[in-house]
Parts: sequence; structure tokens; C-alpha cells
Amino acid sequence: MKTGFYNISVLYGASPRGTFKSGSAMMQLDVLENAYLIVVDGTIVELGTLDSEGLKSYTVSQSGEGSFKQSQFPSPESTINKSEADLKKDVEIFQSIEKTSSEKTPLKAEAGEMESKNLELSEIHWIDLQGAEIMPGLVDSHTHIVFAAPRHEEFALRIQGATYEEIAAAGGGILNSAKKLRIALEDQLFEDASARVKLMMQWGTTTLEIKSGYGLSVDSELKMLRVIKRLKSNFPIHIKATFLGAHAFPMEFKERREDYIDLILRDMLPQVVAEELADHIDVFCDEGFFTPEQTERILIKAEQYGLPAKIHGNELGLTGGVQVGVKHGAWSVDHLEHCSELEMELFKQTNGATIPVALPGTSYFLGIPFAPTRKMIDFGLPVALATDFNPGSSPVASLQTVCALACTQMKMMPQEAFHAVTCNAARALRMENEVGSLAVGMSADFLVMRSTDSVKTIPYYLGQNQVLHTYCKGRRVASSALNS
Repeated sequence: MKTGFYNISVLYGASPRGTFKSGSAMMQLDVLENAYLIVVDGTIVELGTLDSEGLKSYTVSQSGEGSFKQSQFPSPESTINKSEADLKKDVEIFQSIEKTSSEKTPLKAEAGEMESKNLELSEIHWIDLQGAEIMPGLVDSHTHIVFAAPRHEEFALRIQGATYEEIAAAGGGILNSAKKLRIALEDQLFEDASARVKLMMQWGTTTLEIKSGYGLSVDSELKMLRVIKRLKSNFPIHIKATFLGAHAFPMEFKERREDYIDLILRDMLPQVVAEELADHIDVFCDEGFFTPEQTERILIKAEQYGLPAKIHGNELGLTGGVQVGVKHGAWSVDHLEHCSELEMELFKQTNGATIPVALPGTSYFLGIPFAPTRKMIDFGLPVALATDFNPGSSPVASLQTVCALACTQMKMMPQEAFHAVTCNAARALRMENEVGSLAVGMSADFLVMRSTDSVKTIPYYLGQNQVLHTYCKGRRVASSALNS
């Protein structure tokens, strides 16, 4: 199916395929004004601008060089200043003219092949976006959305002064979630997680990483990963699975930690790989959890199976998570509430091979320091942001809320936060050639925004959903319908 979207007042994220941004480049927005884009089989094949003479297409090659071509098409009248009535009308128009589908369509070709196509305008089903702004779908590279129950009781304990470490030492925290998950039915876990995915889609998430780590036994870890596999099959967005058996030491192994690592390496990891249940492996390398030496032992084994690493590191102190992550080529090290210039220099030496991922929802909810992302960006690093959506330390589903926290608490500029939840977050999943920007050859994942100057309004309107419609692979997969 060939679908064209036109009358786009501003198209954000018009970066070359494979883009991620470091340091001062995170302030530079790549935009097209009065834009359109054309989608074939879920992939962007053309995008460009409309002027008084018609369509002027702009295609970006992998080298970053752009080229224009001209076609005749009526230049629509912009309606960028929308009233509430106009937005309600938009909802009705979208619902009446679109055909929704949950079919998954993989990318068909590379950018260079796409540029050679000569599409006839009459063959395209055109959708008028009526002067709305669009931006790439948001990429959440760190979540724990498969869980059995919330942890309200711990929330109350923290209000009364208990720390995260104290709660964990008393059998709460991750171990509390593990206890509940072990007795939960797989179907119920799937239904509960499905509701969370739907909510995240309404708030603009089109690419989602989900971790295991609340099972902490062979059967329960596999149960979690099978739920994630079902989510992959049942939702139209991009979902990646991460095996996090090394999230904590279960109570039965409290005094036998090396035995639990043996269990991960001998029993869990081979089954995870045999059933193709994970795209990555993760280890919680931090004070009171897994040491750098224990983490390295797990990563070496994972490398033998071809599983790339993503590390929980430096949430509770300068505990070596960055060092072991960089040493073993981890795609990202996440948390980083404690990060000195030594760690920043290690990140910088990787030239973007290991991405620093900050989780401001966790810092806000636990009342712990925020990752020093202002210093990281000034140091020249490609910072990413994620929700860390989980039942205990960050029950935050919205990357829009994460952007607001990053701006107000971590002094990131809105443009920097935008890139941190799009192209840089895609890089943390090694998906920057597929998602995170709007370019020829990439998945047609984009958000139709309800406001103007939307890169700035996302962090400004805290708690107010700025996404009107969420598209993935060129199809509308969610709408906030003015009630979020």
C-alpha cells in the first residue's frame, strides 16, 4: 500500500539514516517545513516540502547528501494554529479515512534502492494532516513492564524515610516483585503488560525494550521472556527483549551468590538462547548486587552465545558498571546517577559504541541524585533517556514525562531531550538505521502532535499528552483522542 501524508507544518527528525547525536549536536534540530512523506509497505520512500509549485521531494542518502526532485501537487493551505474544535475534527477525519491494521511489515530495501523509485501521485492514498507537526516515534530503551503487581507498600515506606537499599535488604524491592511473579499466571502477566504497552503507545512510544528480571529462577525467567515474545507477536510496534536473570540474588541464594551465577550460566542462558527469547543480556552491576567481576563472568558467557550486553550501572555509587560495560562492548550503560569524569571519558573513547542512558523517573521517584547529563552532554557524549517503567522505582509510562524531568531537574534543553528519546535511544538498541529519525529507508514511525513548537511543548506541559496520533510502519496504532 502506498500512502502519502501531506500538509505537515513541521517535520522534526529529518536526519540521515543511522544518525545519533553527541554533545553540542544534540541542540541541532533537523526539520522540514510545509512537508510531506510517502510510505510504501511501512517504510518511508520519499519525504520533502510543498511550495507554490507543488511537491519538492528531498531524499537523504546514507552519506547524508540530499537531492531534490519536482512534481505537481496542490499546495494546501496551512492550518497550523488549531483550535480545540479543529483538533476534534482531526480525530473524526483520521478515523473516517484510515484503514487500521496490526500487520507487521519488515523493511524491504536499503535507502539507495528506495531513492530510485518513481512513484506516480495517482497511485498514492493521500492523508491531509491539516497543518499538524510530526516527529519520529519515541524509543524507550529500558523498561520492566512485565510484572505481577505494583509495590504501593514500599512507596509508603520511602515516604517515611526508608531507603531503596534498606527495603531491598529486608526482602523488598526486586525480591518482592520476584515473589509475586513466581506465582502469577502467564496469561495474566500478558494481559497486564498488554495494557501497559497500549498506554505507552498512546503517549508516543513506537519502539520498546522490555527486560525480564523479576523471575530469578529458571522457570519464572523463561515465563517472563515468553510473555515478552507474545507481546512482540501481538503488537504492531517494535519490541526488543532483554534477559536480566542477573537482576538480584534471590533469597534462597542470599548466602550462595556464586551458585546463583552458576544457575544463570548453566541453566537459564542456554534455554533463553535455544528458544530465541532475548535480543540482549543485562546485569545489575552495583553496590549490593552484582560485582564487576561477577558481571564480567556473565558477559563473557553471553558473548559466546552472541548476546550483546546492556548494563544497569552506577545507580547506587561509582561501582565499576561503566568500566566493565565499556570493556565488553555493552551497547549501553543505564542509570548513571553516579558518573564522574573518569566514566565520561570512558564513554567518549567508545565514539558512541556504548551509550549512556539516564533514567530520571527513577531519581524522581526514589529521591536519589539525577544522572549528570548536563555535564555528559557538555563533555561531548550522546546521551539517551528512558522511562525504566517498573513497579517499584519508576512507575512512569511516558517518555514525555521523562523529557520534562530531564529539562527541569537535569538542565537538558528540550532539543537535547528530544534527541535523547529518539535517535540516541535508537542507538542504545542498535536500531538507528530503522527507527529514531524520519528518513528514506526507515520505518514510518511518527507522531502527529496536538500542539505547535512541539519539541518545546512536550517538556513544558508536564503530564499533558502532546501526541494526537501514534503511527508505526505507516499505520495509526494509537490515539490520545483529546482525553489524555
